[in-house]
Amino acid sequence: MAELVKEGKVRFLGLSEASSSSIRKAHAVHPVTALQSEYSLLSRDIEKEIIEVTKELGISVVPFSPLGRGMFTDNFENLDTLVASDPRHTLPRFQGEHLENNKLMMRELKELADNRNITVAQMALAWLLARGENIIPIPGTRRRKYLEQNAKAVEIKLEPSEIKVIEEIVARYPNTGERYGESGMKLVNR
Repeated sequence: MAELVKEGKVRFLGLSEASSSSIRKAHAVHPVTALQSEYSLLSRDIEKEIIEVTKELGISVVPFSPLGRGMFTDNFENLDTLVASDPRHTLPRFQGEHLENNKLMMRELKELADNRNITVAQMALAWLLARGENIIPIPGTRRRKYLEQNAKAVEIKLEPSEIKVIEEIVARYPNTGERYGESGMKLVNR
């Protein structure tokens, strides 16, 4: 990849779901500009080491699924409207006891967001943005309305006390389920 940069075919290099050691190795060969990893209120594994490494090396973090695959939205309770082919039907967080756990958590988060006159999605994105200046979440949406709502999250500044309450709510509901089911893990590990 560094050769492609030298040839002018690539301007910047990024990594996806890389470990801290892989980030360091790649960065030693050629500066890495961005790291894409799943990061949300429920997917916080990258906080253990990776966030610090990216800050140290000046790498932007681009969280995918920052809204927990639609969990951190005001429409989370309406899962009956999902089309049959929606991959969330196979994800543990959207099934059985995990789903019931997550619905309870979301009701508390929605109440908190409503009290602030923001959406749950805006609150989840504002929480991510408060994690560091090198964090640039990429929420997906199919509707302009939600794109505009999500973009307004950059204007929301959460107080440390609000961040603490958000994290306390999430901590009260630990039975959230894994990111992927068994078949998803096989795909990811290939």
